[in-house]
Amino acid sequence: MSDPTNAAGADAKDSFDSSPTTKRVVIGGEWRRVSPKYIGVELVGVALFGVVAIGATLVFALTKWFAEPLGWIAVGSAVVVTLVMFIVAPRRVRSIGYQLRDDDLLFRRGIMFHRVVSVPYGRMQLIDINRGPVARFLGLAELRFVTAAAATGVTIPGLPDADADSLRDALVSLAETRRAGL
Repeated sequence: MSDPTNAAGADAKDSFDSSPTTKRVVIGGEWRRVSPKYIGVELVGVALFGVVAIGATLVFALTKWFAEPLGWIAVGSAVVVTLVMFIVAPRRVRSIGYQLRDDDLLFRRGIMFHRVVSVPYGRMQLIDINRGPVARFLGLAELRFVTAAAATGVTIPGLPDADADSLRDALVSLAETRRAGL
């Protein structure tokens, strides 16, 4: 017996895998990744977090606000969490990607908890470029999309400045042509 859900889109670039235990969409096309320089931005953020977390727990451990072993356990935990974040940050950056398709922009991120968001071009209301101090020093920017639905807010970090500008211009023109049909 043939599977009617899979027969219709077998030759399409996006297909639907319908096995008895899983249902997942296989997306065709090339994923574009963010700049490897963005790892530096993430590592600076982790370092700042580590300094604050370790410093705060150290202050509590040195004062007698905590029982003696509990304060040092908190300091050790802050150090371990910071080290794990340093180790995971490059992989987390490599998991970020986007894909320009015919009708929408697809964005993904996450290692353990994967998030894939589709933003239709016609629903884009605002495309904003943000540049923080560390990202600006590295020549990077982030593109933020605002749509009518708050849940689909997407930010693509770690784009080179020139790529962010050209992508914004291309998406604005696509959004204007697609919005005209609404």
